[in-house]
Amino acid sequence: MSLVVVPVRYPLSRHSKRTLEQAIEIADERDAALTVLHVDLYQNGRKVTRIDLKTAVEQSFGRIDNARYVVRSGFLVEESILDEVAAEGADAVVIGSQQASRLRRIFRRLTDNPNIDQYLRTHLDCEVITVESAKA
Repeated sequence: MSLVVVPVRYPLSRHSKRTLEQAIEIADERDAALTVLHVDLYQNGRKVTRIDLKTAVEQSFGRIDNARYVVRSGFLVEESILDEVAAEGADAVVIGSQQASRLRRIFRRLTDNPNIDQYLRTHLDCEVITVESAKA
């Protein structure tokens, strides 16, 4: 079974809900499992649990079949996303356009290649799907 990973903020922002909505549709279309990922930043001093994340998602979208909820701790959101995508052998990662811009800035600092899609395909063999921000 293929796997789609979708990083989200907690509590769910409007942008995270839109990205998650698209990820659910993509996972359904592909008959894929879905990993909903939140990165708990050490420097924020906040502890979000897997249950917190699952409850928030299910309140907005109802129960999602084949979904798993992961909370990773880290200093950099982008690095934690890449770690999860690589560790799980994800086939696709669905990110919001704001997250894509942050990832591009990080990659520019780390590599000569600012193309996140190409970088992930080269290093992780993963499709990247970017969801445009929700309209105000």
